[in-house]
Amino acid sequence: MLTLENITKVFHAGTVNARTALDGVSLHLTKGDFITVIGGNGSGKTSLLNTVSGGFLADGGRIMLDGKNITFLPEHKRARNIGRLFQDPMKGTAPNMTIAENLSLAYRQAGDRKFRIGIGRKQFDFFREQLVQLNLGLENRMKTNMGLLSGGQRQAVTLLMATVCTPKLLMLDEHTAALDPATAEKILHLTEKIIKKEGLTALMVTHDIPSALALGSRTIMMKDGKIILDASGDERKNLTVEKLIKLY
Repeated sequence: MLTLENITKVFHAGTVNARTALDGVSLHLTKGDFITVIGGNGSGKTSLLNTVSGGFLADGGRIMLDGKNITFLPEHKRARNIGRLFQDPMKGTAPNMTIAENLSLAYRQAGDRKFRIGIGRKQFDFFREQLVQLNLGLENRMKTNMGLLSGGQRQAVTLLMATVCTPKLLMLDEHTAALDPATAEKILHLTEKIIKKEGLTALMVTHDIPSALALGSRTIMMKDGKIILDASGDERKNLTVEKLIKLY
């Protein structure tokens, strides 16, 4: 479903500040895989997501998504098939637009629909139904500007925006790191619920090792731009937080 073949990325190549972000990374995800990604700062986790999403182009290697070569596809075109959440709850949304308007923008972008002014009643009711599943009462605040929501509420809506049109791939870049523990737990629960319900293929970067083991079907660890651990099945079941911390 998603295949990375020998992906490399070097920033400031040919200078004294050269830094290898990705060093021959190869990875394959089948449909329905939910992979948690861990590693220290500068290990290549976010660079991996940026390369897949088109935030920057790889220097070498190939990226295939659902049988299509997207290695050099512009980011805005990849966004039709890839949903993404960021660490910053303020990122990825328009704060001066309402919840309904933000959902509408995401719906049109993912579905490659033509822009038109206003939100029809049918579409408004559809967004309301989607918001109900968040269990945050936001279905009654659809005309509230996104900038007035709390960080947790905003991440919940952003999660919905990323999945309102089922993406081929969902990428979560430490999307609970800026939230308080109780809110983070709630957002992780919502994330797991939506991924299971929609049968999504997902990559989730996290520094929370217990979550890395509790969620998903595989866990990979990165260091110096390389994947140094790829655990699934019985191997992953036998991993403990203590063992992973020791490796970490």
